[in-house]
Amino acid sequence: MPVYRSALLRFADDGRALYDEDGLLATGPDAQGRQRVLAAGSWQALGSQYAGQPVTQLPGRILAPGFVDMHIHFPQTDVIGSPADGLLPWLENYTFPHESRFVESGYSEQVATFFLAELLRNGVTTALAFATSHPTSVDALFGEAQRQQMRLITGKVLQDRHSPDGVRDDTEQSLIDTEALIQRWHGVDRLGYAITPRFAPTSTPAQLRGAGELAARYPDVWVQSHVAENLDEIRWARELFPAARSYLGVYDDFGLMRNRAVYAHCIHFDDDDRALMRDTGAVAAVSPTSNLFLGSGFFDYAGADRVGFGYGLASDVGGGTSFSPFHIMLAAYYVGREGQSKQGLSLSPQQLWWQHTAGAAKALGLAGVVGNLQPGCEADFLVLNPQATPLLARKTGQARSLDELLFALIVLGDDRVVEQTVISQAKYGSSA
Repeated sequence: MPVYRSALLRFADDGRALYDEDGLLATGPDAQGRQRVLAAGSWQALGSQYAGQPVTQLPGRILAPGFVDMHIHFPQTDVIGSPADGLLPWLENYTFPHESRFVESGYSEQVATFFLAELLRNGVTTALAFATSHPTSVDALFGEAQRQQMRLITGKVLQDRHSPDGVRDDTEQSLIDTEALIQRWHGVDRLGYAITPRFAPTSTPAQLRGAGELAARYPDVWVQSHVAENLDEIRWARELFPAARSYLGVYDDFGLMRNRAVYAHCIHFDDDDRALMRDTGAVAAVSPTSNLFLGSGFFDYAGADRVGFGYGLASDVGGGTSFSPFHIMLAAYYVGREGQSKQGLSLSPQQLWWQHTAGAAKALGLAGVVGNLQPGCEADFLVLNPQATPLLARKTGQARSLDELLFALIVLGDDRVVEQTVISQAKYGSSA
């Protein structure tokens, strides 16, 4: 039963950060052998319960929940940092040609190994990821995640039109492959399946209808896609689906709006779209580095909160420019400041951190499972070093409150802050 003594960060159900400068974290296996949090709180309150047990002392460090990435493209690992005029040219010139290589299992496995190592190096312990249209890419990513004991959700991309040779799939076969992959992988160890239309313009009505039928047949799998990211994309969707009330309405018309449905971006919404998200239980994966990089627009935090639908943060690599949750939280702060109103919306450090941990887990339907360090949660956690760089050490050493400490980490932090990533007692990082 590992017991740790260190500063400890976790979250209450309402999103408030709970912080113990001298904290205790105890973990142990459940009946299935999966490591879970047994106790978390102040050393003063809990330490006597563990008298006589070995304790790992981590002075000057912070134990924190592993980050949750709600939207990332595993096959775009090598597309990150590619110049483009906007979303559609970027897909055509970089993404689709690269994704065609994932028909090869060996290549898929090599990228999957690097991709998951990069997530872990940056402190991401749970991810909802796109694969490609090739079943080989799904098998490769699930297989590597299973070896790493990671909680990971992914799925074969569905795109049977307006896509080049090499990534375009066949309507009927794509649905057969999807169901076979659900039956092979969903619920195995810590793995989950996501039915994955790329976005409405690259699927025929027949493919979207089949995806909706699969979503009804398997209600505990996830659904993921993109919506309302780019104005050109929205115009295209309206041309292709003129009967739909809106771009988001296309997915609703085909039965793809429900709990565990995650839509990336959700930028150009009206209140009817927001209400549809709320009423169906669908959630948004907010991808600020990608939206800034591609010039897509700003997620409307104020509108989402006013109408009341769920959301959390995501990297959206490779449109997104970093695997680092610190970079993503900082970009979300920029989006709040620049994109909401003339006055700006100042997202607090606690809100930002919540959106990338417990809040993202809640949006995925995994509240109390990951993204937090409350008793009962799976024991995925980070050892953070707030003195990882000279400037960061200087700044965090002057912090007078938790908000000042967290904000210094968000603004000045990167992968160097993540000293260890711990999953099921397996340790990854510079001091592992």
